[in-house]
Amino acid sequence: MSQVLQTSRNPHPARSWPVRLVIACIAVAAMALVALALITLSWYGSRAILLDMAATVARDTSQIVAERSRRIIEPGSVSLRTLAFDPIADAAELDERLERRSALAAELVANPLVSAIHVGYQNGDFLLMRALDRRDIRARFQAPPQANYLVQTVESGNDGTRRGQYLFYDAKHDLVMRRSEPDYRFDPRERPWYIGAMDTVATVTSRPYVFFSTRQVGITLSRLSHSGNAIVAVDVTLEDLGEALGGLSMTPNTELALVEEDGRVIGYRDMEALLVHKPDWDDFALHSLDTLGIDALASLWQVAADDGRVVSYTSDGLEWSGVVLPFDGIDGVDMRLLAAAPSDELLGALALNRTRMILISIALIVLFLPFGWQVGSAVGHALEGMTAQALRMSRFDFRRRKERSASMLREVDALNGVMDKVAGSMEALLSISRVLGTEPRIETMLVQVLEKLVHATRCEGGAVYLFDRDRNGLTRAAAFGEQGALRESMSAHEGEAALAGAQDRGRRRIAFALHGRHSQPQGLLVLVHDEDWDHATPEFLAFTDRLTGMLAVAIETRQLIEAQRRLFESVTRIVADAIDAKSPYTGGHCERVPQLATLLADRMEAESSGPYADFHLDDDERQSFQLGAWLHDCGKVTSPEHIMDKATKLEVVYNRIHEIRMRFEILWRDAEIHCLEARLNGEDAHVAGLQRDVRQAQLREDFSFIAECNIGSEFLSDEAVERLQAIGAQTWLRHFDDALGLDAQAALRLAQSRPEPPVLPAVERLLADQPHHMVPWDDTQRPAVERDDPRNIWGFDMKLPAHRQHMGELHNLSIRRGTLTDEDRFIINDHIVQTIIMLKRLPWPPHLERVPDIAGNHHERMDGNGYPRRLRGDQLQTTERIMALADVFEALTAADRPYKQSKTLSESLGIMAAMCRDGHLDPELYQYFLRSLVWLDYARTFMKSEQIDDVDIETLARVARQEEST
Repeated sequence: MSQVLQTSRNPHPARSWPVRLVIACIAVAAMALVALALITLSWYGSRAILLDMAATVARDTSQIVAERSRRIIEPGSVSLRTLAFDPIADAAELDERLERRSALAAELVANPLVSAIHVGYQNGDFLLMRALDRRDIRARFQAPPQANYLVQTVESGNDGTRRGQYLFYDAKHDLVMRRSEPDYRFDPRERPWYIGAMDTVATVTSRPYVFFSTRQVGITLSRLSHSGNAIVAVDVTLEDLGEALGGLSMTPNTELALVEEDGRVIGYRDMEALLVHKPDWDDFALHSLDTLGIDALASLWQVAADDGRVVSYTSDGLEWSGVVLPFDGIDGVDMRLLAAAPSDELLGALALNRTRMILISIALIVLFLPFGWQVGSAVGHALEGMTAQALRMSRFDFRRRKERSASMLREVDALNGVMDKVAGSMEALLSISRVLGTEPRIETMLVQVLEKLVHATRCEGGAVYLFDRDRNGLTRAAAFGEQGALRESMSAHEGEAALAGAQDRGRRRIAFALHGRHSQPQGLLVLVHDEDWDHATPEFLAFTDRLTGMLAVAIETRQLIEAQRRLFESVTRIVADAIDAKSPYTGGHCERVPQLATLLADRMEAESSGPYADFHLDDDERQSFQLGAWLHDCGKVTSPEHIMDKATKLEVVYNRIHEIRMRFEILWRDAEIHCLEARLNGEDAHVAGLQRDVRQAQLREDFSFIAECNIGSEFLSDEAVERLQAIGAQTWLRHFDDALGLDAQAALRLAQSRPEPPVLPAVERLLADQPHHMVPWDDTQRPAVERDDPRNIWGFDMKLPAHRQHMGELHNLSIRRGTLTDEDRFIINDHIVQTIIMLKRLPWPPHLERVPDIAGNHHERMDGNGYPRRLRGDQLQTTERIMALADVFEALTAADRPYKQSKTLSESLGIMAAMCRDGHLDPELYQYFLRSLVWLDYARTFMKSEQIDDVDIETLARVARQEEST
């Protein structure tokens, strides 16, 4: 307690505050928070009640308007049921129909909301009667002054023509004027009210629309007449609905509207505002909510559902409350009633109540300030206990440790001196964790962790010793601060002695064992500290021991990572060596290419000027590059050896030139036999012998030509191909069944190529491309390398040859250059496809994820015509361009290929310069390769002395630059 009191005597900072004041402020804040919560709850509760009342009023409004609409429609429905039995529905002539004009006029007078009565007949005749009680209607129809009613008629003549006319009647129903209207050819049978009433005996109600003649919003009620000969209908206006909506507003600025399901507005307080003029038809239509210009209603239509719930939304910068209700006032028409009012008009009284409650809360807070002051005094005594706890934490007891920020309380400031130590230890601990998680190099990691650990434990210095199994001792791997005469190394016995003395509190040096996950000894941590009581406590020993556990695991992890890296690199080289060992003719390729690529990359990385001054590979990039170089041909494990090593054109698994030679032997003997048969038949022996000699000489010459073509050392001309065709056209007799002794696949191909085997002896061509020589692709063996193949998920863009294998003799002998057919070349090129697929399927860690691209892109070209993905130069990174150049140079200079002669340095570099000019290799990288003389260092190690000749660097550089200049 004396330590606590001594610490509490520290001077108070200038910005400290009394705890009583702070606690009082906290109490005031708590009361303010409670008051705020109560006010908020009251506000939202009252608001919910008012909104519920608004929803109730809206529903009542909907019922009132619905009832009003029924009163509007019901008289029209009664008139319609009466008209359905009227003789006018069965009248065949116009005069008979006009005799009923008084009855129609009586219906118009009895129901002012009925705008017009019309009758449509089965033959297309039509009659409509309307009252001329509006000035605009009279003007539209040019009615005479004394006319009170208008009858519009359409009649069908015997010749099929239709005639329209207008008949004007006065109040006594006497004819005032008859006017012919040739253009009035209205056909009622095409109107919805006529069509809808044909299939029912009930009254049919149309959707609301704008009447063409009166410009009023209304509906049409139609019904089939009692006799079924006509459809009678009445037009009913909905003007009263607008008046009803205008008189039912909840607040001064309430907006009410009736809307159809598609958004058309059919009812509003200003019905004329609903009309939109259509100039093309000289007609009017109904506005939709989007075009009406009432943003509050349009926004409500977008955000609300027709479930009767009130929603709040913003329109034109104001908050509104609205509701959408189903409306069933008109049968058969799906409508909604929209009601919206500004929220401040609905909730006006709530704002006053909220202000009153805030003032009351402030008064209560002022009254409770003394209570807060008393609470602050009580809390001050509790801070002494917190200080005692902080002192225990400074002695490495973290069982109740908490992170503490700077405080403005004077009592809390008394703990700063103690907390500084704890903060220092914690900061060092966090730094240790960060170093352990981020530093990849074990030597650097050990030095940094040791420094932080010495600070965390408040020691003077220390050292880390790692176990050396080769010498069965310990070697110092890191040291920091005062080392107390610690040696560079110690024996295993000395290490055990240091551990045994770890609990001896009289020593200034203390040792801790470092063990891995499997309790394997990793080494020792030795700390040098002052002889004080803090470093002698069990808490200090436990704290430090936990830290050393982290250090030991990190050391083991780094060692395991390094061992795995070495193992992976060794496995990679084993794969490369296995590929080289697979073919005796390509041995060393997978070893020489990585060495040349690494040699070139190292030379480029050393540049401080020029185009590659910024080229640099960090440790991860260098590992990726080297692994990609060693694995660049790993797909060759799938390449058939007989194609990789194909030295002659006829070679499959063996050289088939021997088969062809035996056929020539047969023809040779045939020539001998023909000569002998000629002599036996009494022909001139000299002539027969001469013919034999000429034939045999020709056979020798033809076979020599075929054998020369088989080598493939020269370009094959068109004349040579034609001669092969001519030689191959010769025939010989086969006496044995060629289907015997075949494997199952070869026998199947032979059977498919000829349904019936030929009768023996069979005539065979000397050289032939037999159908069974061509092995087709099947679904299981067809590689997914074509761009439009849905199985191609790797981005390949290669063209498949017509067949998987083509063993035709003429097809192979006719190869223009080299020994490989298109099918063979595809199989050879497929090794890079397999390389990419194999490597892409491996779970590479993030820092090695580019290994598949480095290994798989060395056959791409700068002009985008390479394979297997046709990548352009701007899609290839520098490391991939290095691989392409190294692969080409090694292939040109290699002296172990059976299908080509080794080339000199000047020949190889000349070919590469032409490849730069043709868009194959990177010209800039080639020129650097040329001028850096990396090729010469490589040649002295891997090439024969006779291949090393003089190279004209400037001439080759000019050839390579031609592509850049174009």
